[in-house]
Amino acid sequence: MDLIARYAIPAIYGWREFPAAGGLMSYGTKFTEVSRQVGVYIGRILKGAKPTDLPVQQPTKFELVLNIKTAKTLGLTVPNTLLVSADEVIE
Repeated sequence: MDLIARYAIPAIYGWREFPAAGGLMSYGTKFTEVSRQVGVYIGRILKGAKPTDLPVQQPTKFELVLNIKTAKTLGLTVPNTLLVSADEVIE
């Protein structure tokens, strides 16, 4: 992230921790949701289910986090439609 900041490159990350630490934005799965799904799978295996019998699951919840302070620092204007659709806007 230091090189991105040094050269003022707008970057999109996969987890909300990056814009919280000064990155521009993130779009990806909610870590808590993925962790919950893993816990459910582990619980099923511990109760005797065979891993090969368990269905494949994909994340269904995603979040968009924007860091407006970083956008301003990079000289970017964030469209209002993006601001409205964001799950979290860091100012």
